[in-house]
Amino acid sequence: MDVTISVSRYNPDSNLPGSYFQDYQIEVDDSSTVLDALIKVREEIDGSLALRCSCRSAICGSCAMRINGQARLACNTKITDILKRGSGSVSVEPAGNMTVVKDLVVDFSPFWTKVRQIEPWLQPNRPPPEQEYIADDDDMLHLAGVMDCIMCGACVSDCTVLNVDKNFLGPAALAKAYRFVADPRDDADVIRLGDLNKYGGIWDCTRCMQCVEVCPKDVDPMSRIMALRDKAMEEGYTKTYGARHAKAFSDLVEHSGWLNELQLPIRTFGLFNVKQMFKLFPVGIRSIINGKLPPIVHRSITGVENVRRIFERVRDKR
Repeated sequence: MDVTISVSRYNPDSNLPGSYFQDYQIEVDDSSTVLDALIKVREEIDGSLALRCSCRSAICGSCAMRINGQARLACNTKITDILKRGSGSVSVEPAGNMTVVKDLVVDFSPFWTKVRQIEPWLQPNRPPPEQEYIADDDDMLHLAGVMDCIMCGACVSDCTVLNVDKNFLGPAALAKAYRFVADPRDDADVIRLGDLNKYGGIWDCTRCMQCVEVCPKDVDPMSRIMALRDKAMEEGYTKTYGARHAKAFSDLVEHSGWLNELQLPIRTFGLFNVKQMFKLFPVGIRSIINGKLPPIVHRSITGVENVRRIFERVRDKR
């Protein structure tokens, strides 16, 4: 099978400004992966192509890159599964939200800095056991999913928040934080959640689900972040705008069966928070222009009692 591999090239020592795409025409088997193709290019066509790879078994995570615009592991992405319709080509770029070192190799230093920032180790505050700290099977089974993370950086690559705010801890670090907050052997939950409750932490996630979509191990970072929000609020961290927004959203839907969009910003920021209200003013103007202004008189939906019953059942299960 003939295929065109279009690779993003960048050489800091070259006179060429920025990056550019270079096409390689190669012949591959139907079972070939993108990594197979890239290695063939490097070994048979262009030895200057730089990329990272190791296990070829979706274990080490070192071959994460953007393939056809989305983060994937090159070693378990079959070319036949992602060929662009009618073109017979595959585009390959370095992972996003990280500085490119050369070609498909990126600098992971910020990634590891953020992981270290959440202190990824157990912090028990109890007398040491005679042999070892024991955790129940159910607790460890619950954590098995998040512990499947191979730190490949795919979620970080496609995180839409990191694309605009480099201060955000990112889905990988926050999922790792959940792994310790939810571990019964760790006693630093209150301190951890307090740190995660600050700017750049759990409330900065926009729930775009990109991290969920691209994770090769189904770690589901977004759900871990949402669970951290719940735990933070349970520990009393309810003064941030994020926590107030979540509480106001829930209360308003329970009250009328649907969201009162005029009340939401008021309950989140406070009626007399002039600075925040002024920031929302352009949004309100655009809403009016586009006929999207919420109704001034907000009425409950028919059958609102059924919605309220759902909220009651959820509270009873907690």
